[in-house]
Amino acid sequence: MPKTLIGGSWAIGRNGARHLFRSVPAAMALMALSAGSAMAAGEGAPHLNGAELNLLWVIPFAGILLSIAIFPLVAGEFWHHHFGKISALWALSFLVPFALIFGFDLALYEVIHVGLLEYIPFIILLLSLFTVAGGVRVTGTLRGTPEMNTGILLLGTVIASWMGTTGAAMLLIRPILNANEDRKHKVHVVVFFIFLVANVGGSLTPLGDPPLFLGFLKGVSFFWPTTHMLAPMALVSVILLVLFYGIDKYFWAKESEEVRAVPSTAGEKIALEGKFNILLLAGVVGAVLLSGVWKPGISLVIYHVPWDIQNIVRDVLLLAIAFISWKVTSLESRLANGFTWFPILEVAKLFAGIFLTIIPAIAILKAGTDGSLRDVVSAVSTETGEPVNMAYFWLTGILSSFLDNAPTYLVFFNTAGGDAQELMGPMANTLLAISAGAVFMGANSYIGNAPNFMVKAIAEERGIAMPSFFGYMIWSGLILMPIFLLISFVFFA
Repeated sequence: MPKTLIGGSWAIGRNGARHLFRSVPAAMALMALSAGSAMAAGEGAPHLNGAELNLLWVIPFAGILLSIAIFPLVAGEFWHHHFGKISALWALSFLVPFALIFGFDLALYEVIHVGLLEYIPFIILLLSLFTVAGGVRVTGTLRGTPEMNTGILLLGTVIASWMGTTGAAMLLIRPILNANEDRKHKVHVVVFFIFLVANVGGSLTPLGDPPLFLGFLKGVSFFWPTTHMLAPMALVSVILLVLFYGIDKYFWAKESEEVRAVPSTAGEKIALEGKFNILLLAGVVGAVLLSGVWKPGISLVIYHVPWDIQNIVRDVLLLAIAFISWKVTSLESRLANGFTWFPILEVAKLFAGIFLTIIPAIAILKAGTDGSLRDVVSAVSTETGEPVNMAYFWLTGILSSFLDNAPTYLVFFNTAGGDAQELMGPMANTLLAISAGAVFMGANSYIGNAPNFMVKAIAEERGIAMPSFFGYMIWSGLILMPIFLLISFVFFA
């Protein structure tokens, strides 16, 4: 079995996988033990009041974003080997002064809270989808023609609402990369893939994107997004697909004759290896849905943080599914699929820092009109209290581009009253604005939605020179912003 580095990343070999699968539950156990030993004696959980924080506390979060944007451009080799240390440095630059000023107890509580309830579920879900989808390989000849590429993007956009944007992105990113392997011009393919499959496609059900799942947990009916988000989602998708086809047609004409020539293997039948992983993908969706609808009311409390049994069961199931996928899928098939562990490791290290440094930003936002972002929060309603739906759309969207779009959705959901029945009835357009902003504008940056950075990492592992953090935002600014401006006037003016 190969145990060497592949493309500068962790080996795909059994030893590397064994280490990876052991490390996640080990980290969970270590966190639980250390937290348990430090259990506070006082009653009640420590509380972070976002109204007490000024915007200086957001500097570490801005720092890690700038590091992701700048280091790969000016010191690429250094970044490749030390991005985990840089992420940890920014996390410490927040945690150390925070602990000194607000106390060790509150700092420990916030770390455990974000670790158990947000980061660990996030990375376990990504790991399971990455492992399972990486075991599905399309055999035969897929040619990266404009028609084929547009068809794959359309398929991904359709299925993303039913298996999640992350699931659809992990399932289809390797087939579309394989189809375009010989093409010189293919960066635009990955960029539009992020726009459509990793974001816009997840608009129609709570399974599609985390903000909609939070709405479902708050009482929004399962098919409310299907009926209300369909029109704006269809408009955005059609514009993007037509625009992509035109751009891809242009670049296809610039390819060499050898690339555009019909290969001798063109008649080979398209088939799937690792079909069992398709069932496992359904298992991943089922495990996530289970944690949302099964509420036994049992929790393991770790330093005042209630770790609900349904979430523990979900994470254990996801790890088990990932392990089964790894064991049943041949290593040769994964190697032929270009599978390595480096993308998930890169995401795990960078997002550990992001999840920690984002704590004060989310707390300030949750403080509403009492916090440093009071002008932002108050902009979504008139002096008489009437909602300004266009403001809801843009503010939810812009903040979701850089902050976690799930809590951002929840903040504005509560700002609009927090009553699901009212929001689905007389205030349906307000809920639509919040939902569309959170889902659509996750595409504005690499960190706006979970699969964005993962797709970027996989593409770079395959040798594609993806745009930098700011370079990608030029793409999204030029292409998505005019479309979102149209959406805001059509649906929210």
